[in-house]
Amino acid sequence: MRKGEQTRVAILDAAIELAGRDGLEGLTIGLLAERMQMSKSGVFAHFGSREDLQVEVVREYHRRFEQEVFYPSLRETRGLPRLRSMVGRWMEKRIQEVKTGCIYISGAVEYDDRAASAVREQLVQSVQMWRSALLRAIAQARDEGHLRADVNPQMMLFELYSYTLGLHHDARFLRLPDAVQLTRDALEKLFVSYQSER
Repeated sequence: MRKGEQTRVAILDAAIELAGRDGLEGLTIGLLAERMQMSKSGVFAHFGSREDLQVEVVREYHRRFEQEVFYPSLRETRGLPRLRSMVGRWMEKRIQEVKTGCIYISGAVEYDDRAASAVREQLVQSVQMWRSALLRAIAQARDEGHLRADVNPQMMLFELYSYTLGLHHDARFLRLPDAVQLTRDALEKLFVSYQSER
């Protein structure tokens, strides 16, 4: 990478860390410039505005999420092995983010009742892409006969999301020591309840 590209990547690294900790609204050009030991104009040269920076943070977070969670799971056999890999990697990322913060979850809280904006639209688009991938994986596992024929993919997705939000709330907000294990146990119970008996 050229020096300018390296600087941009380094700024995004720091911005993702700060946004995970303080939320997207807590991310400012000044704070980022101070963290990077750069001038504000130096940061502006790479992103143009605070909103452009926030949008790029969401995009980069999503790109990394796909690299860590989605694409490795595609190497698994279609059906339940792939679905389990996607959910397992997703949960492990959420467990890591108990300490660092999750941009999707904090972003949803920050932007759920706000008027349309580029940041909100990018958040919604990113989350919807992941939800769509999970829905496809659930439907494929059902169609392969790995899950019961009466499984409703939307309902299973709702339950999976409920567990991830519960983990975030119990482990990050309430700091309950058994939140991670309870989440893992609940997910396993969910999979067993939906699995086909054949």
